[in-house]
Amino acid sequence: MTLNSKNAIIYGAAGAIGSAVATTFAEHGARAFLVGRTKETLDALAAEITVKGGQADVAVFDALDEAAVDEHARTVAETAGGIDISFNLISGGDVQGIPLADMTTADFTRPVLTRLTANFVTARAAARHMVKQRSGVILALDSGSAQGSPMMGGTGPADAATDTLVRNLAAELGPQGVRVAGIWTAGLPETLSPEKIAKHSGAPAMDDAAFQGLLQHLDGMRMTKRSPRLAEVAATAAFLASDAAGAITGTFVNVTSGMFPG
Repeated sequence: MTLNSKNAIIYGAAGAIGSAVATTFAEHGARAFLVGRTKETLDALAAEITVKGGQADVAVFDALDEAAVDEHARTVAETAGGIDISFNLISGGDVQGIPLADMTTADFTRPVLTRLTANFVTARAAARHMVKQRSGVILALDSGSAQGSPMMGGTGPADAATDTLVRNLAAELGPQGVRVAGIWTAGLPETLSPEKIAKHSGAPAMDDAAFQGLLQHLDGMRMTKRSPRLAEVAATAAFLASDAAGAITGTFVNVTSGMFPG
């Protein structure tokens, strides 16, 4: 499996999953175009990739800004010779741990509107260039909560919208040589902390004993009795982006360690 000479745009690259994906893409030979809203964290990631012998470029803008997304995609295509991979990993401001009957409309709809809009805008920008070159891979990621996950607020509907967008794009773009696929994953221990959980739930931060209990609970929910790791998610993304996955499109790979059948 190789990504040699491929140009990959990663939106939300400075996040935990984005950083792992960008680093793995670069390790497999891709030139990583890192996009996010915080220059300092993007520059740090680019430096890390460069020190390891990879190639990375930084662009600071909001993936919800259609004009900025389109201009950046045009610049990458013109200066680098094309766009081979586009992966949107931005967060949606999800609020979880609150019953739907007690949730505000804004908290419920925010992740649906944010993530669907960002995935559509970035995928559309990439698709327009990929269609011209008759090749390319568009990737998305969500938690798979469309399968049915209580107390997840608007996450389930946001995931369902992303799932449908991926499948419809794949059907439309497939005849023109472009693949569209996604990854389901959730509850990665390396991405969790008491502070992050409190931010999403609005509840006080749990103590270490409660946090460790939560991680053990997440392990127990899996068919394998262990939670997936960042490296596994990133490796799956690299495979899907590679020519080795040339027959995979219009579907999601279940990287939840069997949290639910996929």
